[in-house]
Amino acid sequence: MNGRRRLWLASGLAVLLVIGVVLAVVLTRSGQTTAGPTPSSVSASATATPSATKKASTPPPAPAAPAPPTIANLPAAPMNILVIGSDSRENAHQEADQTATTGVASDQRSDCLMLIHVPADRHLVYGISIMRDTWINVPGYGTTKVNAGLGLGGIDLTTRTVESMFGIHIDHTVMLDFHGFKLLTDGLGGIDVNVPQDFTSTIETQHHFTAGVNHLDGQAALEFVRERHAFADGDYTRVRDQQIFMRALLSKLSTSLKEPATVLALVNFAANDLTVDGGFNPVSVAILAYGMRTIDPAASVFFTLPNAGPGTSSDGQSIIIPDYGAIAAVGAAVRDDTLAQYAAAHGF
Repeated sequence: MNGRRRLWLASGLAVLLVIGVVLAVVLTRSGQTTAGPTPSSVSASATATPSATKKASTPPPAPAAPAPPTIANLPAAPMNILVIGSDSRENAHQEADQTATTGVASDQRSDCLMLIHVPADRHLVYGISIMRDTWINVPGYGTTKVNAGLGLGGIDLTTRTVESMFGIHIDHTVMLDFHGFKLLTDGLGGIDVNVPQDFTSTIETQHHFTAGVNHLDGQAALEFVRERHAFADGDYTRVRDQQIFMRALLSKLSTSLKEPATVLALVNFAANDLTVDGGFNPVSVAILAYGMRTIDPAASVFFTLPNAGPGTSSDGQSIIIPDYGAIAAVGAAVRDDTLAQYAAAHGF
């Protein structure tokens, strides 16, 4: 490992970006009108003879604007989406493609993994953070850190790893890197984040954060979600801050997506800076986005997958020891769509 800091992407991104896609389609198409004269009116005006004794003919009415496209309703069933934050400073999409094509490992890690569970009623979402150093079985590679799967086998291997951890099926996977994270934040005009405590980042610009609401641009936001060395408990506080940022991002997106210019900017962002699994085509994106229209970001619940604390592997690596009982309980709640009861019982 080269010691680079790692990126976590706010979990709500997967859900709300697709909302932007479908809104852009509706807004663009419903705004189309017939411009200029119709063929019939052009013909009539070209052949008419001016006369002082005749009234000008009345052109036929312009045809009505086309109706907005209809979108199929999403089946009333729960859905699981895996969000990956890549630590790549280059192009995470190209690196993952190369790994998938050649089988040669790449130098990137999924140092943030967030499992998003969307219940069947579509009222809210649950975000489950998996700590990057969790010592778990990666299919085909044995026991290692969960974040190693991305470099070893791309997003497909990472997806299979999380599926095998929880005993669940993941419907879709999305991934973002450093550049895309900053681009998203800046594209939204920055995000207001309620910072719990004063601290100064140890990363890049060493941005100082004050307790209370801070308006963060892309660079400051990246330092906020990456920072761990400024805290006594390292990754645990970092994960907490990531969840705080995620809530702020959800709130920003829920209001910003009402503006057509912002919607279209997010569509362009999604097309160029978001890596998705092969089955996530435009039709499925539109259907998913329309099905998410009832979600309330403020009611959504986010928590870190319980673990047995830090430890050391047999080869000397610093790891997070998995709590297999907790993993099994969370997996069962995801499968049974009973995360509301699980979260309430554990105070999340």
